[in-house]
Amino acid sequence: MKMKLKKLMLVVSTLAVSLLLVACGSSGDKKEGGSETKTIGISMPSKALERWEKDGNFMKDQFEKKDYKTDVQYAQDSVPTQVSQIENMITKNVDVLVIAPIDGEALSDVVAKAKKQDIPVLAYDRLIMHAEGVDYYATFDNFKVGVLQGQFIVDKLNLEKEAGPFNIELFGGAPDDNNAKFFFDGAMSILQPYIDDKKLVVKSGQTDFNKIAIKNWDGATAQARMDNLLSSAYTKDQVDAVLAPNDAIAVGVVSSLKGVGYGKEDRKMPIITGQDAEAASVKSIIAEEQTMTVFKNTQKLAEAAVKMVDEMVAGEKVEVNDKDTYDNGKKVVPTYLLEPVVADKDNYKEILIDSGYLKESEVKK
Repeated sequence: MKMKLKKLMLVVSTLAVSLLLVACGSSGDKKEGGSETKTIGISMPSKALERWEKDGNFMKDQFEKKDYKTDVQYAQDSVPTQVSQIENMITKNVDVLVIAPIDGEALSDVVAKAKKQDIPVLAYDRLIMHAEGVDYYATFDNFKVGVLQGQFIVDKLNLEKEAGPFNIELFGGAPDDNNAKFFFDGAMSILQPYIDDKKLVVKSGQTDFNKIAIKNWDGATAQARMDNLLSSAYTKDQVDAVLAPNDAIAVGVVSSLKGVGYGKEDRKMPIITGQDAEAASVKSIIAEEQTMTVFKNTQKLAEAAVKMVDEMVAGEKVEVNDKDTYDNGKKVVPTYLLEPVVADKDNYKEILIDSGYLKESEVKK
């Protein structure tokens, strides 16, 4: 009887261990070889701009190819929503946070929570300000973006040889986006000498960043501002150039100008800059409405971010190429910079289509 009882207890014990092993093996949280699958929290500003959705999708695909799990959230341009989404990721104890902030000034507290839980933070495209917990930053050379826009205007107006004067109006990006100031400063480093020499004239007199900034990079707001400029300063004179920092603002500017007759044979469109290579703006460039866009290959930025996170998780040295420029008010954040390039009607196929960033079908009328 005792022997039978011992055998029964042995069978039950073996069965319990087997069930435990099966349960552990079916959790889905282990990579091959037994290591835990890491989860990356990705916080994007919005789906309102085409580029952010592309960024989120690129990163998700890249991380999952490397066997990471991802939690991708879009805050629809609401700072409280973004804070809440990041807090939820922290509660879930994600392994790394990749954050493209809506407002670079508004996330210091939530980043401090991540730091307290030893969750590394990579600022993506836009720098997170006043936060010790920002470990790294991946972005494009944003000052150069503005330089490219300003130089394009100078070259197209041939300001080195032409006496002018030419009329220009200036637009800035969202005032709460740290990048917008880099774009503007880069452009003005090129344009300001010509404004000082009166070769370029800002007839509205509006040159201060805070005066020309467009909240949320909103195209409708840009269109309304351009409408006001045209009715107040250009009833008789022609606009020769518009510094538009991104494609959404450029679209608004184009709509305003077309509304008063620009774009016809007797009234050509001014030179209009942009940024982000959105499909709608590339169509506009082909139609000779918008003139150029600065292309920042977000596939490459996503790849750089994934590589940096991979190095962080592995405890390896994280590759950066700028340790001096990006001071967030609490620390100089080690940064990996990528190079932007100009795309216009002459080279868009080579730059945007051949690279696979856009399809030909996306930019045809």
